[in-house]
Amino acid sequence: MSKLSNDTRGTRTTAIHAGEGPDPVTGASAPNIVMSSTYVSEEAAGFSAHDLDASSPYLYSRWANPSVVSLQKKLAALEGTQACLCLASGMAAMSAIFMSLLSKGDHAIVSDVSYAGVGELVRDTLPRFGIEVSLVDMSNAYEVARAMRPNTKLIHCETPVNPILRLTDLQQICKIAKAGGAKVSCDSTFASPIGTRPAEFGVNYVMHSITKYIGGHGDAVGGAICGSTEDIAALNLEAGIHYGGVLSPFNAWLISRGVATLPLRMRAHEETALEVAGWLEDHPKVTRVIYPGLKSHPQHELAARQMDNFSGMISFQVGSEAQGEELANRMIKQLEIIHYAVSLGHHRSLIFWMATAGMMDSSFRLVGKQLESYRDYAGEGVFRLSIGLEDGVDLIRDLDAVLG
Repeated sequence: MSKLSNDTRGTRTTAIHAGEGPDPVTGASAPNIVMSSTYVSEEAAGFSAHDLDASSPYLYSRWANPSVVSLQKKLAALEGTQACLCLASGMAAMSAIFMSLLSKGDHAIVSDVSYAGVGELVRDTLPRFGIEVSLVDMSNAYEVARAMRPNTKLIHCETPVNPILRLTDLQQICKIAKAGGAKVSCDSTFASPIGTRPAEFGVNYVMHSITKYIGGHGDAVGGAICGSTEDIAALNLEAGIHYGGVLSPFNAWLISRGVATLPLRMRAHEETALEVAGWLEDHPKVTRVIYPGLKSHPQHELAARQMDNFSGMISFQVGSEAQGEELANRMIKQLEIIHYAVSLGHHRSLIFWMATAGMMDSSFRLVGKQLESYRDYAGEGVFRLSIGLEDGVDLIRDLDAVLG
């Protein structure tokens, strides 16, 4: 019987077996954690990472580690890319893309709504290094095309965006970038590889905070970038080796365990999110529900075309900022199952209040049409609800008790 290649295996099989195999010495079925920082050399080798290639043995764990490499192979197989680089956090991964690809005098187009840390990095840090940044509503391809310049090197998008769940048409963005000679990076954390595989649309760098859905259990921090062998090797040399933000082997092992159940978890996240989102839409105290799987989402057609799984992220409004803050305080005291906490994508459900005014003061600082577009989704603020793996009826009962 011929062996199945990774590209002919099912998603669930890939999530479990890609990058792994029985230990050749002990026969152990489960992968080991290789915690060694250094490795005994069997032949003389150069002392610079520039001397490394794909056939090089393990020498030092900042350069490469077997536990991390196993996870990288697994994530690349799930994303359908040639390679992957794992780093210490999602922000380490995002910084690696920006700082490795961009230099003084370069221009980047970045989503005007994105993860808060990314929003602050592109507004405060990149300009300090002489990198020009245009902040654009990525749901409007015309605005992206209009922002292109001769020195545009990178377009960075996020879909769905955090926290308002607005989508980006990846196919359109990649066409614009290709015509202008730029590369595209995409933060696909909210979707996971089960929901969207951006490389299929032409994205060069697929970035994840693997702390979230990919790890799935809220006990390990990490980041990942998937792409071509050439692109990832260049990122590894500069960001992984020179910047040093490498992923802990223990975290890699924990996250690999999470990946094994990712397809099953995402199916459960989506199923319960649809149940809870539908219930929220009918609740008299809820003024707006934003979930890509609902027909009421303004980009539901794009979501159905671009996403194989609508994920477990819901945003909803309850009226004014004062009403949102009052409800948040009740949640902190009264919720029994859902945790009032930041982060997302875990097996436990998490919820957090995000006031629009606060987001504008700190991370996004939008004005004019961009602020109007944000408010179209968020109003005076949203509750970002990450649906876990609990029973939907219990989550609804928990929410109903605090909504009143």
